[in-house]
Amino acid sequence: MQIKTERLTITTFSPDMAQTVYENSQDTNTRRFVPDEVYDSVEEAQEAIEFLMSRYDSTDGPFVYPIITNDSGKNIGYVQLCKLEHDKEETWEIGYHIAKDFTGKGYATEAVKAFLPAMAQKLNLREVYGICLAENTASVRVLEKCGFTQIYQGSGNYQGKEVQIIKAIWKNYN
Repeated sequence: MQIKTERLTITTFSPDMAQTVYENSQDTNTRRFVPDEVYDSVEEAQEAIEFLMSRYDSTDGPFVYPIITNDSGKNIGYVQLCKLEHDKEETWEIGYHIAKDFTGKGYATEAVKAFLPAMAQKLNLREVYGICLAENTASVRVLEKCGFTQIYQGSGNYQGKEVQIIKAIWKNYN
């Protein structure tokens, strides 16, 4: 898969991305908001990449794709769709993360706006959830800009802890 936007390319992982995936995982925002995606070594990042690459041909994901800047070719983060179990129904959740050095430039919004319709079509999805920490105002704003509607704010499980979350939904009308 390859999705190009004005400033970004969303593509498949390759083994040579382990160093940047490791480096991106070390920033304070990753540790704060997605601690399960912090890698202790380049080798651990390599193992994660190999697993994610093995999922591309599956029907149940997770579907995780790196975000590359068109101007510099830097891997600045990722966008993903993962299955959730929700009331015995199959549901999907969007995820995204931009390395701290690249935040505040609209990259997450640009990536999600391009990725979501393409994946919804590929997987024949009618809706996708977005779940984030309520304190992560940047992530909440990305969901709003990408057409998600907030459906819940309150206590919920996030990364194995009971915390204040926001849950939003995106509906595919195509």
